[in-house]
Amino acid sequence: MATRGMVATSQPLAVQAGLDILKLGGNAADAAVAVAAMLNVVEPISTGIGGDMFALYWDAKTRLVTALNGSGRAPAGASIEALKGLGYMRMPTYTGHAVSVPGAVAGWSDLLARHGRMTLTDVLQPAIETAERGYPVTELIARGWATQVKKLLRSPDWISGDLDNGPPQPSGNELLIDGRAPRPGEIIRLPTLAETLRGIAAEGKDYIYRGEFAHRLSEHVQRYGGWITPEDMAAHHSTWDAPLTANYRDVTLYECPPNGQGLAAILAVKLASGFDLAGMSEADRAHIMIECMRLGFADALQWVCDPAQVAIPLDELLSRDYIDARRQFIRMERASRSVTHGFPRVPKPQGADTVYLSVVDGEGNACSFINSLYMGTGSGLVVPGTGVALQNRAALFALDPEHPNALAPNKRPYHTIIPAMLTRGNELLASFGVMGGFMQPQGHFQALVNMIDLDMSPQMALDAPRWQLNAGAGGGMGAHEPGGLVLIEEGWDFATLAELGRRGHHISPVDGFRRGLFGGGQIIWRDPETGVLIGGSDPRKDGCAAGW
Repeated sequence: MATRGMVATSQPLAVQAGLDILKLGGNAADAAVAVAAMLNVVEPISTGIGGDMFALYWDAKTRLVTALNGSGRAPAGASIEALKGLGYMRMPTYTGHAVSVPGAVAGWSDLLARHGRMTLTDVLQPAIETAERGYPVTELIARGWATQVKKLLRSPDWISGDLDNGPPQPSGNELLIDGRAPRPGEIIRLPTLAETLRGIAAEGKDYIYRGEFAHRLSEHVQRYGGWITPEDMAAHHSTWDAPLTANYRDVTLYECPPNGQGLAAILAVKLASGFDLAGMSEADRAHIMIECMRLGFADALQWVCDPAQVAIPLDELLSRDYIDARRQFIRMERASRSVTHGFPRVPKPQGADTVYLSVVDGEGNACSFINSLYMGTGSGLVVPGTGVALQNRAALFALDPEHPNALAPNKRPYHTIIPAMLTRGNELLASFGVMGGFMQPQGHFQALVNMIDLDMSPQMALDAPRWQLNAGAGGGMGAHEPGGLVLIEEGWDFATLAELGRRGHHISPVDGFRRGLFGGGQIIWRDPETGVLIGGSDPRKDGCAAGW
C-alpha cells in the first residue's frame, strides 16, 4: 500500500527502475517505459525492442482512457502464395517469414510524447546501466532461458516444426554465456543490447526505424527467408484508438480494440453481467464463467484482425440484443453442445513469454502496459551486434486468403497481448493485466470477478487458483468446442471439479512448474476516496508490487 506512486511487474529490478523514475518527478507514462526497457534487460527471452507493445492510459485530469497500439505489421512483400510455394500449409513459426515489424520502441516513444514528462534519454538510463554492469538471473527466468538455447543458435539438432530452420546463428550468443543459458544466480551482462539502448536514448525511435539498425534487421530477417526491408521499418507507426468497454455491476472494464484479443474478455464480461455470480456456488460460478469465455472466444477468434484492412462489426458484436441472444446458449446444467462461429478459426495463440506491468503515480495517472516477443525469444533471430531478439507475431496470420486474419502486406496480425483497466463512476479503480498468450482474456475475466463479485484484494485475486480453456490438438481451438478441455490449477475444491466434470467439462489438473500455463498478473487498485494504492503481484512469477 502507498499513496505517492506504485509499480508492479514480473521482476523486482524492473519495479525499482519504475519507482526511481517516479521519485525523480516522472509520471505513470515515464515510469512505464523505464520498466519496459528494464524488463528487456532482465527478461530478454520474453520482451524487448524486437517485439510489440500495447498500453491503456488513464489521464487523471481529463478522466479519459486512451489505447495505444504499438504492434507492427507484415512487410510489404509478405505473400501467401510465396509461402505455399515453399510447401507451407500454415504460417511458419520461427523463420524470417514469422517476423513482423517490431513496434515496441515506436510505442515507447509515442507514449512519452502524448502522456509523459521525460525523454527516452531519461527513462532508459536504468536499463542501460543494468545491461552494462550485469545482474543475477533468477531461477524462474533461468529455467525459461535454458529452453531457448538451441533456437538462439539454430543448432543442427533443433526441431522447430518449420520446413527450414535456416543456417546457424552466431548472433544468438549475444544472449548467452559461452553458448549456454545463464544459471540461476549467475551474473549476465548484455553489452550489445546496452549499446542499442544507448542509441535509442540518443537518437529516439529513428535509431531503430531509419538507420543502420533497420538495415541490419532487414538483412538478418531476409537471410532466414523473411521479407522485411528498411522501407518497411521506416513506414512503421503506432496508432491511438478508443478502447472497448464493458459495464459490469458498477464498474467499467477497458480493453484495447482489435487487432488485440481484448474483445474476448469484453464479450465474456458482457455475457456474465446477466448472472449473479456472487450468489452462486463455486461450481456454478466456474461453469457459467467457462461458458461465457467459450462464447467470447468463438466471436473473437472469428473477428480479431487488423481493422485497417478488414471491417469488423464491433457495434453488432457488442450490442445488447446480440449479447442477450448469445447468452441463451448457456445452460446451468451442462456445458454447451454447440458454439457457433462464422469463419474458419484463427491459428491457435500459444506461448506465455510476455511481460505485463502496471504503474499508478501520485496524481492518479495510470498506465496498464504489456510488451512481448510472443514465444520465448520470439523467432529466436537476434540482429547481429545489437542484442535484439525479434518477435514472431506474424506466425498468427492465417494462410487462407478469405480469412479476416489472412496474411497480407502491411497488415497487423491477431495479437494475444492485452492490458486492462477498471473505472467506477468517473474515477480510476484498477490498472491490471495477466500475461500468458491465450490465458490473457481469461485471466482478466477471473481477476475482475474475484475483485468485484467476491470482494478480494488485488493480491487475493491473483493468488486464487485459475482455470483455462485450452487450445485443442492440431491447431483447433478447444476454447469454443463443446465440453472442450479445461486446465485446472491446484487449489480447487474436489467437489467443484467433480461437478464440472459431471456437467460435461473435460477437466485436466495442472501442478508444479506447469502452473506457468496460467500466466502471471499484476494489479494496482486505487481507492477513489483516499487515493491509497493497493498492489498485488502474481505468485506464479518473480515479480512484486512496490510503492512509496
